[in-house]
Amino acid sequence: MNHFSPLSIQFVWHPDDSQAVVPIVNYCKKNLSRNQDNPFLRSLDFPIFCFTSKTESVPSPINIMSEKTLVFVFVGTSIVISEEWKKYIFEDCDEKHVTKNTYEWCADGIVPEIHELQNVDMDIIGWWYQVFDKDRNVIITDIEQIKDERRESYNLLKAQNVKNLVVCPIRYKDEIKGFFGVDNPPESDTLGLTTFLDMIGTLLISLLKLRNSFTKSNKEAMLSSYSSLSSIYISMALVNVQTHRYHIVKTLDEVVHFLGVKPQSEGEYRIDEDFPGLINSVMNEFCTKAQRKETLDFVDISTVEDRLRGKNTIVHEFIGKVSGWCRERFIPVDYDADGRLWHVLYCVENIDEEKRREDRLMYLAQIDLMTGIRNRGSGENKITEYLVRKQCGLLCLLDCDKFKSINDTYGHAVGDKVIIAIADTLRKSCRDDDVVLRLGGDEFAVFIPGMLDKERAEAFFDRLFSNIEHIDIAEMNGKNILLSLGACFYDGMDCITFDQLYRRADIAMYDSKKKQGYSATIYDAKQ
Repeated sequence: MNHFSPLSIQFVWHPDDSQAVVPIVNYCKKNLSRNQDNPFLRSLDFPIFCFTSKTESVPSPINIMSEKTLVFVFVGTSIVISEEWKKYIFEDCDEKHVTKNTYEWCADGIVPEIHELQNVDMDIIGWWYQVFDKDRNVIITDIEQIKDERRESYNLLKAQNVKNLVVCPIRYKDEIKGFFGVDNPPESDTLGLTTFLDMIGTLLISLLKLRNSFTKSNKEAMLSSYSSLSSIYISMALVNVQTHRYHIVKTLDEVVHFLGVKPQSEGEYRIDEDFPGLINSVMNEFCTKAQRKETLDFVDISTVEDRLRGKNTIVHEFIGKVSGWCRERFIPVDYDADGRLWHVLYCVENIDEEKRREDRLMYLAQIDLMTGIRNRGSGENKITEYLVRKQCGLLCLLDCDKFKSINDTYGHAVGDKVIIAIADTLRKSCRDDDVVLRLGGDEFAVFIPGMLDKERAEAFFDRLFSNIEHIDIAEMNGKNILLSLGACFYDGMDCITFDQLYRRADIAMYDSKKKQGYSATIYDAKQ
């Protein structure tokens, strides 16, 4: 950031000229100090002193605060301003060949035109610049005189109720950077007003230079800070919500190649004033088709102010073709004088690794770590989803016979092998849509959606028992693993909970335990 040397500015004027000079001085105070009432609360490190003098020369008690003191003295008789006056400053944008009304002061009762005079085609007033090139000012004493020869200029001025005007160029390094002037001045003092405007020309260009330097320094500092912040993001852009101008602070090499742009400076890409067009083209290229609409809705800059109201940020997640899972966000930066959102940061971070961790944690939360099938909580929740939808089916409870004896005889390590083998056999014996879970210890459950036929159920029991019978645990020396099974149908007619269905299947299991060894019983409400 640039640092300015100690500087003070002093304004002196004849009291009779206050009506003309005070608006200019107030503008300077407003734009060069944070607080008009206290010039020492300043943003550019210099005070502003204002006083009047009835002499026509620089008064002797000029207070020189430093070696760099600018003194602007307004002398002469009073400049009478008409009741319809309007003063303004226009600044040119050569790249777009337009000029913009950046400042405006109006007499009481005169409607401001500043919002209507943005991006004015310079060709409409091209002849003004020809006059400026001859070191002359544009003086129009009656716009009706230019009606035929300068039709476009005439129409522009007539629409603003301009009758006459005086306009002077703003020069910087021998180049015209804009103009300033007065609409509807008194015809009797056109020459005096021209002289007056020439006098403040140096002041205006000095102030605009200071403003631009300060703005540039602030912008560079701001972008620099964002560049540091961007280390956690794969892409970042500073966007003007109102104009759609933007700077890309950081982006992927693939995006740069796709856009066909080159960096202007480290950490900054300057592109056209069309952020919606940019982001839409990028998302159409790099976002998966299934998520494209939702993603484009999120990056809609026209709605971002409403969506950010009362929030520090808004986020959205999507899958990118290049970088995998991404999280994009808008962050409000600042607001204009009317409280409207002015700038936002648009940031994209890669969360692919985060998503994999989340998926892993979710998997671990749902899975029985010993067997790899669903744990009790996850299994109950899944079966409950079927029951809530009134999906008919068959719930089976399975229990290993004399499992304590296995642990006591062969050790707990062999007991663990038995549990793992049973879980693996259950998984292989069931369909993908079937819910297989370990309830705890040596107890398992299976829910088979859509099964209501007793014969089909019994065929499933036989196949399952056959598969269990073929389990071979080396340490058990060929001894079979025996299971008991209790089952209960749900016809999908009534509302039922998992616990209710479980109790019915458990009653059937009790009957199977009495028989021992590959025994299956289906719950019968009549018994």
